[in-house]
Amino acid sequence: MKIALNGATTMHADLETDIRAASAAGFDLIELWKSKLLRYLDGHTPAELKATLADANLAPWSINSIEHISFRTDEDYAKIKAECRQLAEIAMAVDCPYIVVVPGKLPAGASDDDIIEGSVKVLNELADIAEPFGVGLAFEFLGQTDCSVQTLDLAKKIVERVGRKSVGLVIDSFHFYAGNSTFEAIDTLDPEKLFIFHINDAEDLPKETLTDAERLYPGEGILPLAEMKRRFDSIGYTKMVSIEIFRPEYWEQDPFEVAKRAKEATERVLSIGKNAVRGSIGQ
Repeated sequence: MKIALNGATTMHADLETDIRAASAAGFDLIELWKSKLLRYLDGHTPAELKATLADANLAPWSINSIEHISFRTDEDYAKIKAECRQLAEIAMAVDCPYIVVVPGKLPAGASDDDIIEGSVKVLNELADIAEPFGVGLAFEFLGQTDCSVQTLDLAKKIVERVGRKSVGLVIDSFHFYAGNSTFEAIDTLDPEKLFIFHINDAEDLPKETLTDAERLYPGEGILPLAEMKRRFDSIGYTKMVSIEIFRPEYWEQDPFEVAKRAKEATERVLSIGKNAVRGSIGQ
């Protein structure tokens, strides 16, 4: 299983620092945080970024992210489609396979059928934009109560309804827990449709009060990471894991140390990398 550093974990560092820190810590992959990426491209070309990543022995895995793609005004949605095209062009230029896309806010009075229908429509339209560039869309549900898609169970239905090879899922351990997703939704998941696994942990607080700021290094909190890994193993998911931690305390620390600790914690919790058990499918 390859390991990625997500740029949110080192939010105050710029993209070039993220690349150096991820390389020094021995990561395989990097998720490019969108705002950092666009700032970098103000003064550099995609070709320069591709070369820098190659020199660092890193492969880009996603651009993260286009926010609130569904249930928007016509004006806002036109901007989202333009952004999708812009990011897909960049992704193609640097050999980045995915763009993370996040559902919109929960419309008042919307039923599950309404949410499925609206989400499927938008994902198909954005996939029409991204596919010609060879780029897929990784759909990430959020466990917060104001999000239109709060569980893996519902996100899985949406992606299955879309039925396109280029559209798959993101499972974030924090959102899986906070939104009350079921383990049965993992058990019935096609591993090829899981494009990204975001790992993190969280403080021991009531679910309804948890925010991204209470995320922790894997293994330091109360999220059911071992059980999630067991379920992933059972369906044969071995592709990748990415460390995404929105903790302001970590943002103030040396990004090289944060990257190192994050990778070591992930390898320890998932028994991969230097902590792999001989013969484990997680190697």
